[in-house]
Amino acid sequence: KTLYVSALHCYNNTHFVLLGEKLLWFQSHLDPSKAEYTKKEAYELVENYLHRFNNELEQIELHNSIKGRQGRQHSSRETIIKQTMERERQHYEGYGIEIPDIMNSKHLKFFRDWDGDLKKLPNIKIRKLSAKDADFSRTEKTKIETEKELDPSKDTD
Repeated sequence: KTLYVSALHCYNNTHFVLLGEKLLWFQSHLDPSKAEYTKKEAYELVENYLHRFNNELEQIELHNSIKGRQGRQHSSRETIIKQTMERERQHYEGYGIEIPDIMNSKHLKFFRDWDGDLKKLPNIKIRKLSAKDADFSRTEKTKIETEKELDPSKDTD
């Protein structure tokens, strides 16, 4: 799927275009067998998103490492990718990164059916996920498991 050109003209807004591209990435990487995602699965998908340029960066490095090449070819592309990755990582580790709400089955179904039209973008439920929240969840889970080990009477499962 591609973003509709007519929508790009209607919404000549960089945020909408970038969000639309991000949502298309998420849409193309959804597991079709899932009716909804757990929080852990959503965080894993975000990590995959943040690493989406790794193969391209490896190819650029390989290309630049070949002897006999003068200068660094593709350096502007490499710079843009690294800046994008750094900015997105800062967002994720800070106030959060916007993703489609895939943890709600109704919102996930609507998102799966989205055809890439930016005019429909406001209808897609978005939520922010932050690495801070993921770390908090892991810390709390570890704390609860430790308490259960120390005092089996606290086991509520």
